[in-house]
Amino acid sequence: MSIDDAEQYVEWLADRSISDNLGNTVDLLSIEQERDWIINAGAKGDVNFAIIDKETDELIGNCSLMKIDRIHRHAIIGIFIGDESKRGHGYGTDALKLLLKYAFSFQNMHSLHLEVFSFNQRAIQCYEKLGFQKVGTLHEAYFLDGKYYDIIFMEILEDNYQNNL
Repeated sequence: MSIDDAEQYVEWLADRSISDNLGNTVDLLSIEQERDWIINAGAKGDVNFAIIDKETDELIGNCSLMKIDRIHRHAIIGIFIGDESKRGHGYGTDALKLLLKYAFSFQNMHSLHLEVFSFNQRAIQCYEKLGFQKVGTLHEAYFLDGKYYDIIFMEILEDNYQNNL
């Protein structure tokens, strides 16, 4: 990720179609706060990548490995496609495939975890297609627009990833 992209990320994160799915609808970031986050995310040990459209060299989102535990060999993953015109075209799936390969082959992870809200069916289908399995649910734990939604926990183990290649 580049600090020069902070303004674009702030714009995307202010879009409810993104922030609702990330669980940060109420968080409004300034460009300076986003720049600080980009600078300091690596200091926490997180690994963050910009997602770039190869055809246009255009920034379209990002993906991350967070809370990396090198002793127990697991991490949390996150992803979003910020450019609405690029959603639903396989960019997220492709980026996740690369992130999984990076995590298992180069970072020596054994398992990867994520949280997804029950209303985000597109993301759930993508994760399942890549080999993630549902491992738990916090029922009605996310309140949005007057309704409660479940938080679904998913994981993929190294063996499941290898079998899905």
